[in-house]
Amino acid sequence: MTPTLLSVALSLVAASPAQTSGASQVIDIKAPDGVILKATYYPAAKPGPAVMLFHACNRDRSAWKAFAEEAAGRGFHVLALDFRGYGESRGSRGDNELQQTWIASREWPADIDAAWTWLMSQRGVDKTRAAAAGASCGVNPAVQLARRHPEVRTVVLLSGGLTPETREFLRDSPGLPIFASASRGDAGIVDTLRWAVGWSRNPANTFVEYKAAGHGTDMFAVEKDLPPQILKWLETNVRDAPAGTPAAAPAAKPTDVEVFWTTVNAPGGIEKARKLYDEARARDKTVVLFPEGEMNQLGYRLLQTGSAQDAVTVFQMNVEAYPNSANTYDSLSDAYLAMGKKQEALDYARKTLDALAADRETPEEFKKLIKDGAEKKLKEIK
Repeated sequence: MTPTLLSVALSLVAASPAQTSGASQVIDIKAPDGVILKATYYPAAKPGPAVMLFHACNRDRSAWKAFAEEAAGRGFHVLALDFRGYGESRGSRGDNELQQTWIASREWPADIDAAWTWLMSQRGVDKTRAAAAGASCGVNPAVQLARRHPEVRTVVLLSGGLTPETREFLRDSPGLPIFASASRGDAGIVDTLRWAVGWSRNPANTFVEYKAAGHGTDMFAVEKDLPPQILKWLETNVRDAPAGTPAAAPAAKPTDVEVFWTTVNAPGGIEKARKLYDEARARDKTVVLFPEGEMNQLGYRLLQTGSAQDAVTVFQMNVEAYPNSANTYDSLSDAYLAMGKKQEALDYARKTLDALAADRETPEEFKKLIKDGAEKKLKEIK
């Protein structure tokens, strides 16, 4: 069934001595269209680099408060922004997923750049060194800020995904190191984020994976070592990094993720991608060449264009990569049915129902849709 659109942990680092930062300030940011956005500024006690923080769409800027205070104490000038329509910011966030996506792509970049301009104008802010951190729906804006402003030396990404345009930017920016973290049990976000980071060719990228730690900045309350790791990362890659323009990164070969995804989307590339997948899995059983949702959408696009056999191959890879997901079996059942292979369609409809009971990642509402669809196929095919 088509879903709706919308590692290792590091050792705990010793905390560096904190400075006494200034009191935080709630400020107004005027967007280009006149909408008033709210933000909180956490100034450092002396000149230093800047950090911008972006919240998840089920939170507001206050989710970063404790982290921002600690970062200011370590010499960073920090600005946490409420997206329009969230927290104390005015404007509309949109009434549904489609509207929210449209507003995020159309309005947020200018909103964020207005906040960036304000931050860069503050006394003591080092305009040559900055970082951006985002949680969930704040992940893509953090990387997009780095795309628009090369002063951003690194990004921190928590429990989110990236658009194709943003993934291409990471592919073409091997000099931008990434710190990323997500938790198992969070609707497959670990693999989604691993795949997104896998587009980057920077060898210094770090991914910290947890279990049952929650989503975005909620992980801070469960995994106490995560904020210190992020702070140490920012110190190493921004605060203590040389001033001025960083040296150009050496040329790097495409990652396995990039090669696979480019191949699978190329005309006639499905069988070649299958071979790449088998070779990669033989080398490393934990490799993430694609997230479940993206691969599922590709399979259905192939079905819609009449390429049922290619769709079967794509869905087979998805089943092998995500054997605990009931939806992967259901999608493969659909593809076999489109080919007229009723027995195989029946077999995978039954496997769908068997997998549902143990599926811990899929939301309950979506599990019901999968169950209803599989039972309908069983009845109609029989």
